Amino acid sequence: MDKTLLKGLMVLEALSLSESDALSIDEASKLTGLTRSNAHRTLQTLASAGYVKHDLNKGGYCNTLKLVELGVRQLGRLNLREIAQENMTRLAKKTGETIHLSILDGINVIYIAKVNSIQPIRAYSMIGGRAPAYAVATGKALLAAMGSAYVERFPETLVSYTASTIVNLKTLIGQLADVRKLGYATNEGEWREGVGGLAVPIFNGFNEAIAAIGISGPLSRLDRNRMIELAPAVMAEAYDISKSMGYTQK
Repeated sequence: MDKTLLKGLMVLEALSLSESDALSIDEASKLTGLTRSNAHRTLQTLASAGYVKHDLNKGGYCNTLKLVELGVRQLGRLNLREIAQENMTRLAKKTGETIHLSILDGINVIYIAKVNSIQPIRAYSMIGGRAPAYAVATGKALLAAMGSAYVERFPETLVSYTASTIVNLKTLIGQLADVRKLGYATNEGEWREGVGGLAVPIFNGFNEAIAAIGISGPLSRLDRNRMIELAPAVMAEAYDISKSMGYTQK
């Protein structure tokens, strides 16, 4: 484990064990076994990252809610696949296509669950597999929910995978604005030739997009008209999962 991370964990644990509301540098050093200078540097690092704050009135460092929020978010993610399973199965039966549940990881999405189509010709993928977020429907649904500030950190010229891949950042940002208006994202052969998809983001109780559910299949079946026809069903299942994750807005 990285030494800086280990020190940070030690100090955070010391904060939780402290009998007072705030932890002084001397107390942090004593509880962790770190030198005073190491304890001080670690507390400053945690403060700059938003995990603790220096309270002058209390004469020490206090925990913030950031760690609690991360814990709640991770807990929701761990339960998400189980919660979404019934919705994914129902959507697979309704659409006849492969269903994916994806999470965002930087510029990529990771498939964390799927229900295969019963069709002999279907979209192939694997749980744990990655795809460029800007070239697949679940990824674009999540990027749209994250907002322009997140996407603007991407390279101005994106990697092309097919002739349909959007490689211009400004064009992508414009399309994501349309996704926010529609409530769903589509992919028409942008990641794999002849394979398309439609997806909708899933939100938690903090109104954060934590995943996306989508359908995927060959464009010979899943053409633009078929996507528009199936969009309400995908949106309904996404909303149902979101409600189970604590989301309360409509």
